[in-house]
Amino acid sequence: MIILKSIDELRVMRESALLVSKTLGMLAKEIKPGTTTNHLDKLGGEFIRDHGGEPAFLGMYGFPKNLCISPNEEVVHGIPNDTPLKEGDILSVDCGVYMNGFYGDHAYSFEVGEVAPETKKLLDITKESLYKGLEQCVRGKRVGDISNAIQTHCEKHGYGVVRELVGHGVGRKMHEDPQVPNYGRKGSGKVLKDGIVLAVEPMINLGTHEVKFHSDGWTVTSKDNSPSAHFEHNVCIIGGKPVLLSTFGYVYEALGIASDEEAPFQYDW
Repeated sequence: MIILKSIDELRVMRESALLVSKTLGMLAKEIKPGTTTNHLDKLGGEFIRDHGGEPAFLGMYGFPKNLCISPNEEVVHGIPNDTPLKEGDILSVDCGVYMNGFYGDHAYSFEVGEVAPETKKLLDITKESLYKGLEQCVRGKRVGDISNAIQTHCEKHGYGVVRELVGHGVGRKMHEDPQVPNYGRKGSGKVLKDGIVLAVEPMINLGTHEVKFHSDGWTVTSKDNSPSAHFEHNVCIIGGKPVLLSTFGYVYEALGIASDEEAPFQYDW
């Protein structure tokens, strides 16, 4: 069952989402060669708690860390460790916050130093596909319209769209209905309504769309070990139109990136 949120609930949810955004922005300054993902995990957990939230992933379904941090061929659910990052790595940081009764959950894939041109293009196209999906978050459209927009944009560039892992509704629970695949048919799936909140999160591989689930019970990699990118936003529908609860603005501020990509998804709170 899809749980629609009131405008007052959306305002509270936005605070949870923005704490995730601020955490990713803080971490952006720390992601460089020689840093370990355990170090990033510790910083992230401390930052969330210092700002009044709880790291949502810690202990969820038994997950052992504060953040899911997935380098290179790891698609999602990477467990932080003491392996130093290297020049040319990419790193998906997926962060969840629980605060004031609601969850925030989104992700950004970072470059570690200078990355290969083909890997940088993968990151760019995956992030573009996220916004293609967000454009479809309009009252009266369907989940499949989001899915198809993401799939079409990524497959046009020859990338593998992961099937086994999907986006989802979010609210008082981390994972709510509906599921939001990154592939699908236009006009299929649940109807989108005002008050819906979704975590839209394309997970896209440079090579095959197939993935491998590892014996630790968490780590998922591309089957051919090609690089994988992951970007995620929390979006709601207000007045029939998509509105972002999360932002990459703090990441961009930390990295010195100028962008107006979020401008169409703003709301006067």
